[in-house]
Amino acid sequence: MPSTLPDGDPVPNDGALPASALDGLGDRPFGFYVHVPFCVTRCGYCDFNTYTAPELRGASREAYADTAIAEIRLARRVLGDADLPVQTVFVGGGTPTLLPAGDLGRILDAIDKEFGLAAAAEVTTEANPETVDPGYLARLREAGFTRMSFGMQSAREHVLAVLDRTHTPGRPQQCVRWAREAGFEHVNLDLIYGAPGESDKDWQASLDAALEAGPDHVSAYALIVEEGTRLAAQVRRGQVAAPDDDAMADRYLATERTLSAAGLHWYEISNWAADDDARCRHNLLYWTGGDWWGIGPGAHSHVGGTRWWNVKHPAAYADRLASGTTPAHAREILEAADRRFERVMLELRLAEGCPLDLLDDAAVRRAVADGLLVSEAYDAGRAVLTLRGRLLADAVVRDLTP
Repeated sequence: MPSTLPDGDPVPNDGALPASALDGLGDRPFGFYVHVPFCVTRCGYCDFNTYTAPELRGASREAYADTAIAEIRLARRVLGDADLPVQTVFVGGGTPTLLPAGDLGRILDAIDKEFGLAAAAEVTTEANPETVDPGYLARLREAGFTRMSFGMQSAREHVLAVLDRTHTPGRPQQCVRWAREAGFEHVNLDLIYGAPGESDKDWQASLDAALEAGPDHVSAYALIVEEGTRLAAQVRRGQVAAPDDDAMADRYLATERTLSAAGLHWYEISNWAADDDARCRHNLLYWTGGDWWGIGPGAHSHVGGTRWWNVKHPAAYADRLASGTTPAHAREILEAADRRFERVMLELRLAEGCPLDLLDDAAVRRAVADGLLVSEAYDAGRAVLTLRGRLLADAVVRDLTP
């Protein structure tokens, strides 16, 4: 599979970071993202860095935990002796739960031994509903995981089929019950709206089914047709219709209406939580400028304004670490203007918004007058999107940053 990683500056073989990245290390929240790149099949809409068994070319799922642990030890060497209690760990994929629960536990234990988990650290893993059962979830909880995120996507069988999802309707709800029984206090369900053939009624049924399961967090994402995916080819050939912007907006409004009525409130454009404790602290770390180290093939990291990304294929990733070399493919040091733009882009997606002094004042006044920003927040020195502003967030960000 050819690499589609971006170009960047070369990374030293030992992974050493520039002094500017290490300045202030420990003053910002620090977390780990662990990428598990394995899938049984690839969903037609997915452009994540994932691999089915025939694509591994010698890479071993059985050895993956040891390879990931080698990068955790590399991270400790690169970051030196700085006191960096890990606030959050997020294991994503791919399908992390294709690994034995014991392997995920060993990866978490290595992070704890090398860096130390902060008191009450949030530890999340994503899961395909078909890959877990009560025993597996109990073992994850025992290993120290505190939060589960299940890929539900839809409650309608024909929508799941279009998305190439393999689980059966009802299985994600069953997983939420099992997670609660295993002792998980925080459980998320991921939903996707706008799939070809999905009706307003289908989407409402998915929202209702998700709420009936009783999660304290729901993520709802608009379907994006990514180039190079099977879905993009189907759209190009006219086999399925491309997502309709007006329908997407209607689905988002239905999501906000339904979830807020059920006591889940938006805190980021695509995320709703029952209360502050239910918010995904790992994602908040991304959105508020924290530091994180990304473990795994294709994983991205960010420390102190330096961003880097690992080689893409699991075999190349394993070979680099086995030879004592950083798996980083390339990196970039963000200029002040880039960091400012990214801060606005990310913070403006949050319910708390961003400070007005980061923005163009005339553009802010226009956005308030156009009903895109909350006027009361403006008076308090913050830029906060209205519901209409959330629908047009990308355009609002472009207008507000000079």
